[in-house]
Amino acid sequence: MNNTAQKHDATPLVAESYYAAVTDALRTEAARLLSEGVVTAVIGYKEGRRHGTAGPAIVVDPARANELIFSAACVNNLALYLTKAKKGVAGTGKIAIVAKGCDLRALAGLMAESQIRREDLHIIGVACAGVFGSGADRREPLSAGNLAGKCRECSVGAPEGADIVIGTLPPLPELSPVEAEELARLEAMTPAERWAFWKENFARCIRCFACRQVCPFCYCEQCLCDRNRPQAVETTPRPAGNMAWHIVRAMHLAGRCAGCAECERACPMDIPLNLLNRKMARELKELYGHEAGLTPVEKGPLVIYREDDDQSFIK
Repeated sequence: MNNTAQKHDATPLVAESYYAAVTDALRTEAARLLSEGVVTAVIGYKEGRRHGTAGPAIVVDPARANELIFSAACVNNLALYLTKAKKGVAGTGKIAIVAKGCDLRALAGLMAESQIRREDLHIIGVACAGVFGSGADRREPLSAGNLAGKCRECSVGAPEGADIVIGTLPPLPELSPVEAEELARLEAMTPAERWAFWKENFARCIRCFACRQVCPFCYCEQCLCDRNRPQAVETTPRPAGNMAWHIVRAMHLAGRCAGCAECERACPMDIPLNLLNRKMARELKELYGHEAGLTPVEKGPLVIYREDDDQSFIK
């Protein structure tokens, strides 16, 4: 099947009954954990105000566990709520968190950076067939036609390392990897063409910082790019400042990004930020054999020095 056909394929990837069963099991587990005092809160998802949407929810009362859901609309990476940036959640006791496979990679990265401790978490893993892409018609079931690009080549649909995993995925169809194809197109460009590509995209940036606010790894209490004494990066949405901001952010995420693509989803200007993050991740894997988020004991190659490190980039 070609990519055009896949974009128009409305065949459901999983039955709606799958989400109903997962939601029931999730509510049962959350109520048990809270009523037995195993955790003080459960971070999960609840229905949004608009049909077919969902948003983050923090439940502390077992009687309200029935508010939790899981569906293809559960796009948010909930690992965000365990960082220093969300002081109201962390530090209140042991926390349960609902995690898709890509969210688990973010949790592993945060553990490696000593932002959270495994013993302070009860991870409720959910077998995920994928989530809706930006602009998808959420009135329809999840299909190849409305699936997020990152989910087309996901290898962690069945999460590993969780305290409990809810749901068993049926066999899923093989879909064309649209992000990998776009990355290959970008890599085939000349350096000048790539520079022009990113200049054009970054010129649309309005510096709303939605990408920063939604990223689990942007947990600094004061961002370098907010400082004005001295000012490291211009704060207004001008071309030079925009380019500097995105380059700084890409370098800060190199070897750390979990690939959840929340930055790209939150961007109101449709800048392909995950494409840049994936490019950085590929470079780190080729140069150092490192892939972020696979285990919480790994340290990124850009924060560790070894005497046998490749130094061929030094000119």
